[in-house]
Amino acid sequence: MSASTTGRDVIRVDGAPAPVGAYPHARRVGELLFLSGIGPRVPGSDAIAPGIEGQCRQVFANVRAVLEASGARFEDLVDVTVYLTDMKNDFATYNRLYAEAFAGVDACRTTVEVNALPTPIAIELKCIAALTM
Repeated sequence: MSASTTGRDVIRVDGAPAPVGAYPHARRVGELLFLSGIGPRVPGSDAIAPGIEGQCRQVFANVRAVLEASGARFEDLVDVTVYLTDMKNDFATYNRLYAEAFAGVDACRTTVEVNALPTPIAIELKCIAALTM
C-alpha cells in the first residue's frame, strides 16, 4: 500500500478504491488527517461488496487502507461520520460490525440516514484522525 502526496499534503492511495469524483482520499492539515467519504467498493475495481454485512466489512477495510497508507492507524481516529441509506434495516448489522472493527478506538461517532449516495451503495464513512495522540 502506498500513498502519494503533493506539496499541499493531499493524499492519494494506491490499493484503495479510486474516488468517484474530483477529490483525494485524504488530506493532512497539521496533525489532523481528514478522509474523504469512503465507500465499500473493492479496490482495483468498481465492484460493490454484496449486502450490508459485506459492504460494512469492505468499507472498514478501505478506511483502514487509507489510514495506514497515510501513516495513521484505526486508533488515531477521533471522529467518524457514517451515512446509511436504510437505517431501519441496516443499523443493527452495521452497529454490530462497527463495534467489532472499531473495538478500542473510542472515536466519536455520528450515524445518519441519507436518501442516496453517489453510487448504489448502502454505507459511506467520513473520518478524521489525529496523528499525535
